[in-house]
Amino acid sequence: MPHPLAETLAERYPRVAIAHEWLTIPGGSEKVVVALLDLLPQAELLTTVYDPEGGWPRALTDRPVHPSRLDRIPGARTHYPKLLPLMDHAFRSFDVSRYDLVVSSNHACAKNVRTHDRAGRDVRHVCYCHTPMRYIWDPSFLEGEQLGRVGGAVLKAAIPRLRRTDLRGAAQVDTFVANSSFVAERIRTTYGRASTVVHPPVEVERFLDRPRAPEDFYLVFGRLVPYKKADVAVAACELLGRDVVVAGTGRDLPRVEAVAGPRTTFAGRVSDDEVASLFSRARALLFPGLEDFGIVPVEAQAAGLPVIAYGKGGACDSVVDGETGVLYDDPSPAGLAAAIERFEALELSQARLRDHARGFAPEVFLRRMGEVLAA
Repeated sequence: MPHPLAETLAERYPRVAIAHEWLTIPGGSEKVVVALLDLLPQAELLTTVYDPEGGWPRALTDRPVHPSRLDRIPGARTHYPKLLPLMDHAFRSFDVSRYDLVVSSNHACAKNVRTHDRAGRDVRHVCYCHTPMRYIWDPSFLEGEQLGRVGGAVLKAAIPRLRRTDLRGAAQVDTFVANSSFVAERIRTTYGRASTVVHPPVEVERFLDRPRAPEDFYLVFGRLVPYKKADVAVAACELLGRDVVVAGTGRDLPRVEAVAGPRTTFAGRVSDDEVASLFSRARALLFPGLEDFGIVPVEAQAAGLPVIAYGKGGACDSVVDGETGVLYDDPSPAGLAAAIERFEALELSQARLRDHARGFAPEVFLRRMGEVLAA
């Protein structure tokens, strides 16, 4: 059902486009797009690659979706990351002159859509920035990735051009919105631009009433990719002799298994019901990666599950140190181990955890994003 602000926004912006990197598999950034459609039900969608069989809600499928020419390439809907070097041109090729407002949902090239140029385009452009393109501005993001000598050399050679393209795209944006204070700072240092922080919508409601029955194990949950540092969490638990359950799969699994011992259990891919059960039973969620925001810690707190998180990145917005969990500064296994010991000496309130999580509910996102768009 459209948000109460939708009618006001429709009067001001009758024709709206939402530009998003690709629409292949629903994920966290796609939830932002679906939420934006509550505010802008008149919007059409611009994207590089669109898989209509991706399991999308009707809020998305019941409107025009305009994929770029890249969508016609055989295999594009499966191998779209390989098309990233072509995506800047794909977004720049969209004619947006007929729209009154463009909202880009950006972590790579979606903001590069041309809303201001000599051809007469002068369309207001609001960018909801999940992050500036991390692999070209933050070398540590690729630590642990198996790029190989050739892949690493190709990427290194391409970075100067990719940075120029990224800065040119940022110049098309009138208003930046950051998904966390951490990303707001990255927008400032990367693009020299100010931004408004609006945290992404988190479906906290489904966890708020789940009863807690804590057992004596810690939880790592999410995709196993190098930057999430699941190996650090496993190594810390091994140092302390604590049990840990790793729920999730991904290309970093072999590296995580290499540091695991008898106290580590690998649950693999888990269903939504199994996630809720793990949240109910775990002692705390371990979150050692540097994330731009991080939805999982908010979901955990909604379930009354404390979070022990590396004290940089989006976790600084979502975890209250000493009240809803613990933030720590030393990214090593020993640093996380010390944080676990500190946590074990605390007494935290489930009510405080759940109340804090309510501040990230979808209605909060809609209200704050609506205020930005109406300004």
